Amino acid sequence: MTTTAAPLLAAGLRVSPGVPLPYGATATPEGINFSIPAGGASSMTLVLYWRGAPEPFAEVVFPRDCRVGGVYSMLVSGLDPEAIEYGYRADGPFAPGRGLRFDARTVLADPYARAFGGRETWGAPYSLDPYPYRSRVVAGEAFDWQGDTPPRTPVEDLVVYELHVRGFTRHPSSGVRRPGTFAGLAEKIPHLLDLGVNCVELLPVFEFDESDNARSSEGRRLFNYWGYNTFGHFAPKASYAASDDAATELKDTVRRLHAAGIEVVLDVVFNHTAEGDERGRTLSFRGLDNPGFYLLAPDGSYLNFSGTGNTFNANSPVGRAFVLDCLRYWVAEFHIDGFRFDLASALVRGQDGAPLADPPLLEAIAADPVLRDTKLIAEAWDAGGLYQVGSFPHYGRWSEWNGRFRDSARRFLQGDHQAAQDLGARVLGSLDLYGRRGPRASVNFVTCHDGFTLHDLYAYNDKHNHANGEDNLDGERANHSWNCGVEGPTDDPEVLRLRSRQVRNALVLLLASRGVPMLTAGDEFGRSQQGNNNAYCHDVLSWIDWGLAADNAELLRFTRALTAFRRTHPALRSPDARGLATTPVDGVPLLQWTLRLGDDAVHVAANAHWETHTVPLPDLTGHLAWHAFADTAAPEPLAPVRPPEPGRVMLPPRSVQVLYAAPFDPSGDPHDT
Repeated sequence: MTTTAAPLLAAGLRVSPGVPLPYGATATPEGINFSIPAGGASSMTLVLYWRGAPEPFAEVVFPRDCRVGGVYSMLVSGLDPEAIEYGYRADGPFAPGRGLRFDARTVLADPYARAFGGRETWGAPYSLDPYPYRSRVVAGEAFDWQGDTPPRTPVEDLVVYELHVRGFTRHPSSGVRRPGTFAGLAEKIPHLLDLGVNCVELLPVFEFDESDNARSSEGRRLFNYWGYNTFGHFAPKASYAASDDAATELKDTVRRLHAAGIEVVLDVVFNHTAEGDERGRTLSFRGLDNPGFYLLAPDGSYLNFSGTGNTFNANSPVGRAFVLDCLRYWVAEFHIDGFRFDLASALVRGQDGAPLADPPLLEAIAADPVLRDTKLIAEAWDAGGLYQVGSFPHYGRWSEWNGRFRDSARRFLQGDHQAAQDLGARVLGSLDLYGRRGPRASVNFVTCHDGFTLHDLYAYNDKHNHANGEDNLDGERANHSWNCGVEGPTDDPEVLRLRSRQVRNALVLLLASRGVPMLTAGDEFGRSQQGNNNAYCHDVLSWIDWGLAADNAELLRFTRALTAFRRTHPALRSPDARGLATTPVDGVPLLQWTLRLGDDAVHVAANAHWETHTVPLPDLTGHLAWHAFADTAAPEPLAPVRPPEPGRVMLPPRSVQVLYAAPFDPSGDPHDT
């Protein structure tokens, strides 16, 4: 072990004061600049490993002249960035009751590291305990963006598509050359374009440990598949790359998506970290500045508003600076277009855990000049019971996942007439929730990664999570799902027809409403998770079976037609459109709404009842007439549908019809397309 400069000189290494910024390890012509903030530490040691070696080849204590304030920075010459891995030992008081957990025995990962060692193969065992999270130095050449220009699609014109990078193309049926990777995602751009998607929202792609799940079930290994346990916020996940350079591959994928007019939003996890509570492993944050990075109770224990054991101290100066540095990095270096913040309401909490009226972090993100053009989307609740849909501190910038749209749409399609009135407000853009922000603040969805797929929503009444190894106790209980008469798979043609109709109904509610629609990958052709509504731990079960695109070609065609219809009709997208919703029959789950912008008008009539109902159509000006676009109950849902008489439309049970205004043709049927 080497702890002074003299032996290092003999080894061909030289140490001199570094520069405090940027944090992390930066390769320069003079050497590698190591900079790590740890304000409460009494000393800091750099630990150097050869790549893959179990023991360090050198440990260097930062000299006194290598500290500026609470930042330790040191330039080390004579190192090959491609040959080493590194970590830190932070010394200081260990007093958990006061929130201090320094322990020089533990080698800490660099939270600013841009890569980590040994993570290239998904699920591969990593045996370099007790310090498996080895930071690496990234010294690659500048990426050629080839004149990349982000699409900067207006928020109201977005059609968002949520996907898991690995699961999207890992199934053999995907037909891509590099399955389960960033490059594989790029190979599926033609599908995204055909579907009418112009924004992909990627489940976590920052480095996480998929093996961080001790459970097994039915002899099968379980994973932390979704990735909501980030340990490397500046490092793209190495096992999501087909090459040995994850950063370059992700940048190339972003560039290709942009060239196709598709924006990239990242699902980011700042509400908690992978360290858990006091029983968890110390990886980095806890050993560098525990009270700066975490919300702590007076006795030093961890406040848990995330459901994972800890809550990130997002509004402390230390926590706020970390998040801002991270977001700026991904926008500047990777040209990312926006971020969806997991359990974002945890980010409004102050040091004592109470919600803040003006959270410094959210205001800083909204006002940051580097982030000026990025989309900001909040999952406006947390696991501590704070539900802020419609009241999330937005500073004129933030949109929200609209959980009320999801719940009202599902309840209505179950046949709940009491949900119709609330759904009426949702389909018009939830102006009762978002006021001056308008419908652009509402990200509407019926399904997402968390919960039933759209197929399973109408194939199961109950969750079937036994394979998760938690005795089916995990996962949401209130799914507002309906199996249409049979639980799970069936050959009954009537049940299958009804299920297909319900799926189409849900898609119409989503894509013919004001607000920003979000589809979940695979729902466009009937992906199933066999009734599992919490598939966070399943690798194979969560892969998308692309063979379903052929098996359910009519559903795929219907979804494509809906997104195309949305693009064609500005009344569905424009913040200036006027809307009116009615529930024409009391006590019956019926809902109609009309959206108008000049001569463009769209009318949707939805019947979630088990009986047929005839409802009136709104009047149009003299030169316009209603034309049929879709009828979810028709044998061919996209074939023209003729209303039974002028000014009225007959709605079969469990069906939705979509009509649009077009010039009246006196030589033909005014209701015919």
